[in-house]
Amino acid sequence: MESTVIEFKNVTKRFGDVAAVAENNLAVKLGEFLSILGPSGCGKTTSLRLMAGFEQPTEGDIFIGGENMTGVPAYRRPVNMVFQHYALFPHLSVGDNVSYGLRQHSPKPSKADLAKAVAEALSMVRLDGYENRRSYELSGGQQQRVALARALINRPSVLLLDEPLAALDRKLRNEMQIELQNLQRDVGITFLLVTHDQEEALSMSDRVCVMREGRIVQTGSPRELYDTPNSKYVAGFVGKSNFFAGPKSETVISVRPEYIEISATAKALPAGLEQKLSVKILNRIFLGEHTQYRVAHENLGEFTVLSPRISERVSGTYNIGDTAYVGWRKEAALILTEN
Repeated sequence: MESTVIEFKNVTKRFGDVAAVAENNLAVKLGEFLSILGPSGCGKTTSLRLMAGFEQPTEGDIFIGGENMTGVPAYRRPVNMVFQHYALFPHLSVGDNVSYGLRQHSPKPSKADLAKAVAEALSMVRLDGYENRRSYELSGGQQQRVALARALINRPSVLLLDEPLAALDRKLRNEMQIELQNLQRDVGITFLLVTHDQEEALSMSDRVCVMREGRIVQTGSPRELYDTPNSKYVAGFVGKSNFFAGPKSETVISVRPEYIEISATAKALPAGLEQKLSVKILNRIFLGEHTQYRVAHENLGEFTVLSPRISERVSGTYNIGDTAYVGWRKEAALILTEN
């Protein structure tokens, strides 16, 4: 049986009449990388702050390492938090920023012990020798690593990450995603990431918890959420999806754009496609490894098709106004509820 390091039991947090978190149950496993994913205002950051102790639940209980932490202040919890804007002290050196938490301990560690701990923490994030730099002399990615080192130096049971990559450019963000994965695997600490970026959540996490309007609506591995979403909301938020009217008024049919084949003729479509349609090309967007087409069908309306470059070497590309044929297999179409 896997150990649980953080557990929410019927946790609700209200601000006035608004329930930012509503009757949620969640078990975070020891050593896993879990992401809480959702749009702004869904309650994901409030959930993180409840774990950290910066907020207290209106109802329910929060357990960390099997101990009830309800009412326990942040400084007495075995967790550390990395904020979106890093919260580094500009007047302190990198070394003093990293050692800040340890220097608050009583008794305070010796200078030699502090220097050793700082060096080890900076080595974890590949910033060896940066002890005497100032935070304003560092790039965004380096500042991010200093914030991580400052949190990791205390050896927390859980590292809480509040959209830590949001301020970075796309290339650097992708590099830091790999860095965080490697770091989590190396140090063996439970990582809990809050993000609104579905690509970030899917690429980094062992499990993803999707939130909507204060409630957890589905939790599972990235593949489970992508392949078997439990609602239109999850299918639309985790990856891209086309939605068509379902067999009942409260249902929709979801088809991922990359599961749709496209060809110049119906005959050229692969065998075994249950659905074959004639469509008109409305838009074409070149995405490098794929071309994205927006197409229209007389009954189904507009939807999106992703065509891989390797397929286009054989079939060619399509121009706006062209007629093309699309199709998909039966198993690509999921019948989902609206909520």
